[in-house]
Amino acid sequence: MTSPSVPSGKVWLVGAGPGEPDLISCRGRALLESAEVVLYDALSHPELLAYCAGAELVDVGKRYGERSPAQDSISERLVFHARRGKRVVRLKGGDPMMFARGGEEALALLDAGIEFEIVPGITSPVAAAEFAGIPLTHRELSNSVTFITGSDREGVEWSPAAWQKLATATGTICVLMGMRRLDAIAQAIIVGGRSPATPAAVVMWGARPQQRVVVGTLADIAERARDAGLGSPAIVIVGEVVALREQLAWYDTKPLFGLRVLVARDSRQALDTVESLRRRAAVPVVCPAIEIDTAPFADALAARVDELADYDWVVFTSQNGVSAAFAALERRGRDARAFGRARIAVIGPRTAQALERHGLRADLVADEFVAENLAEKLLASHAASPLASHTPQPGSPGRVLLVRAEQAREVLPERLRAAGLEVVVVPAYRTQPVQGEGLARLVRALESETDVVLLSSSSMVDSIVAALGERAAELLGRLRLCCIGPVTAARAREHGLSVALVASTYTIEATLDELERLQRSPEAS
Repeated sequence: MTSPSVPSGKVWLVGAGPGEPDLISCRGRALLESAEVVLYDALSHPELLAYCAGAELVDVGKRYGERSPAQDSISERLVFHARRGKRVVRLKGGDPMMFARGGEEALALLDAGIEFEIVPGITSPVAAAEFAGIPLTHRELSNSVTFITGSDREGVEWSPAAWQKLATATGTICVLMGMRRLDAIAQAIIVGGRSPATPAAVVMWGARPQQRVVVGTLADIAERARDAGLGSPAIVIVGEVVALREQLAWYDTKPLFGLRVLVARDSRQALDTVESLRRRAAVPVVCPAIEIDTAPFADALAARVDELADYDWVVFTSQNGVSAAFAALERRGRDARAFGRARIAVIGPRTAQALERHGLRADLVADEFVAENLAEKLLASHAASPLASHTPQPGSPGRVLLVRAEQAREVLPERLRAAGLEVVVVPAYRTQPVQGEGLARLVRALESETDVVLLSSSSMVDSIVAALGERAAELLGRLRLCCIGPVTAARAREHGLSVALVASTYTIEATLDELERLQRSPEAS
């Protein structure tokens, strides 16, 4: 019985989509962000759990050959948490009602008197076929498609006769969970009248950078898949449409497809880089190499934020500086209005985005990740708008507050001072090499999970080398190091590291463009 003091909660059966986390629906993501309890499947992308801040996470994934939760126990958990008054999300790979037992869970909730909603997801067989470049229907080749599971229903013996009937009854056959019986399934379809020469394909881990596709015919697809080491999760596609993959393959032909790229930043700051890598079909390996410490600088920064309106320019060289400054403002009970008429300059579009999250837009954004570019643009902008000056002495070019890391290159303040500006530098944070479990995770990533390391600053290079210590040359020496610009590359070489790529334009996007060109080169193949 539901306690009268605790209102009954609600359950949402949410489709996680077929693979990459950005393929979940907007509605599904919003529900994850507001959920109090999330029960998730083995095939839902693990990074989707990052949206579940503060939620209780329950792994109920079923894995063949391993001990897994019984379906009845999963339904009981959904009811239990809902009766506690919780907002419960049942996150299911693909679509919740397509070979995902969502119907059984919905009926269990109905029997228990629990309110529920169903949020569709992109079903995995459709997405896997499309990411493999195989249209399941085609006006000239197939006007029908049948989805069927190759696994057993408890208590019902597998019947080759059923597959024989299906053989010629539909244009395209799409088999889920059929890898264990692929030989028998293919043979039954041939016995049922389908030509042994009918094109067939197996798509493993569809719609992810780990995707693997093997193409053959009904006669040899099982052998080809076995020789290639393909297993679950995979779908099997049988039909003339499979032949179109040779022309339509678009995902696993991208230059960076499957390339594992280490992004050595905090996951929140790495979001844009991760999204860009996914668009290019690469595998982002997010593993911070730097820890941020703001505590030693809190008092000094708090004193400076009280004076923000006294400066002509406030300059931020990183997202960390923005976060630290606004944390100091909040502690003082102030907000963005503290900047007054001061103009704001930042290095990089991501620092500008961090500023926008606090309701401010940068007046100047250096789109190249180097201090020289910011100094040049700031001086030009200041000279063009002298009326904004707050300087107390007539004829003084202006005052600049530079919020940055404790250890940083002196190029920016030196160039501004050389031009006659008064520059006040306030450290907002200290970067230090990752330690403990974070270091162990970094080492594991470099040993077995990474092909390319993306280096976006000289401080990142220093931190990675310091964290790895004596193993730095060993772990980094066998990987391709891609640097965002010559300053970062120079620092890497100072540490004795070999640099594979230096972007001519100092942005993440330009670096990835260069990496694509490198991958297309004959040497890469």
